[in-house]
Amino acid sequence: METQFFTAPDGARLAYRDQGAGLPVLCLAGLTRSMDDFDYLAPTLADCRMIRMDYRGRGQSDWTGADTYTVPVEGADALALLDHLGIGRAAVVGTSRGGLIAMYLAAVAKDRLLGVCLNDVGPQLRREGLEAIKDYVGRRPTVRTLAEVAERLPQTLRGFGEVPHGRWEEEAARLYRQVEDGVNLTYDPALRESFLAAFQNPDATAWPLFDALEGLPLALIHGEGSDLLGEDAVEEMRRRRPDMIYGKVPGRGHIPWLDEGESVAVVRDWVGRVREAC
Repeated sequence: METQFFTAPDGARLAYRDQGAGLPVLCLAGLTRSMDDFDYLAPTLADCRMIRMDYRGRGQSDWTGADTYTVPVEGADALALLDHLGIGRAAVVGTSRGGLIAMYLAAVAKDRLLGVCLNDVGPQLRREGLEAIKDYVGRRPTVRTLAEVAERLPQTLRGFGEVPHGRWEEEAARLYRQVEDGVNLTYDPALRESFLAAFQNPDATAWPLFDALEGLPLALIHGEGSDLLGEDAVEEMRRRRPDMIYGKVPGRGHIPWLDEGESVAVVRDWVGRVREAC
């Protein structure tokens, strides 16, 4: 699928892909991730119009500085992409950071949303998971090759079991890039500054943003071994939204890859519910 580019209101050149036809589903990736993460989800959304983007500072998009790597700015960029494509309303699959953006959009631009599917994220995040992100974000690996990265991933990405053959190698190539002097990041290292600034209070929650999802078809995919989304938060999410489609994915930590049987079932059920509500 060919990567295309659009220009955000501040002039940043941002990368995106737009494939298929039907229900528009905007896929928003995790903090340091790129739109390539949704390659695993693409077959499940084959009958939808699947739209994905690289946030500013990630993947093939322009680096614009730590002050711009925030949920409000990235949310505005997502709306700018929909405007660029002439799409009034879209369903959103939000992985980790992408789920936070989706909840933010529900609070500030709910009329642009058809529904939200959250992938291993909620309005209350575990300190353990945030500390794990703090350990690596913005820091270049000390290993020399992507093969070495792949060897270490089972230890660094906790909670994963029964991984498909070759998946760690695929993940290494998505998370980092091989360069002449070793392995480098696929995003602006300044993302570390914005992450640390955003989580100066790791106990802060975003329940008002979650409550803003009221009335929208909602789903949650939860990695059984997630160190970011705890059972207490999930229980409260389900209490507040008893209609929320829910699936726990065994053998997955943060984050499920969305090609697991449980993930596929949740996404298909959610897409059906979004279509019914349209």
